[in-house]
Amino acid sequence: MRNTILPLLAFLFFVSGFSQNMDASKLYDIIEQEADTVKVTGNSYQFLFNESMLVCIYDENANRMRIIAPIVKREEIGEEELLNALVANFHSVLDVKYALSDEILWSVYAHPLRELSEAQVVDAIQQVYAAALTFGGSYSSTNLVFPGNTKKVEKPKPKPLKKT
Repeated sequence: MRNTILPLLAFLFFVSGFSQNMDASKLYDIIEQEADTVKVTGNSYQFLFNESMLVCIYDENANRMRIIAPIVKREEIGEEELLNALVANFHSVLDVKYALSDEILWSVYAHPLRELSEAQVVDAIQQVYAAALTFGGSYSSTNLVFPGNTKKVEKPKPKPLKKT
């Protein structure tokens, strides 16, 4: 029994050494380096990244954070775009997901706060931005795509008018 517990404890100690201990202050510093402007409101940072508005919301007690970007009002898109977003959630938006809340479609990255690394925060900002930017086109957050059925719903092409 002792022979199995010691390696397990050593492994847990080793893994805990990789904990990032991200907090709101470190998160702000990273966002400030990446963003054009940052506005602090309570437990959120609203910022411009490449002239697009993103928001980082965090809860240190719950150990959670989200970086989000509004894309479009639900009423302004059709079923095809929503279905394409669902397909993209599986294949091409990777760490980011498209989500609907309060009748707005968002690009969303969610992660435990303390375990985040600086590189993950920078990558999350870039992916949230890219997913919002490519909605309606390639629906992607990076150049990577998971294989499988990535067919998006095609809008029916209008038939040419007959000349009389």
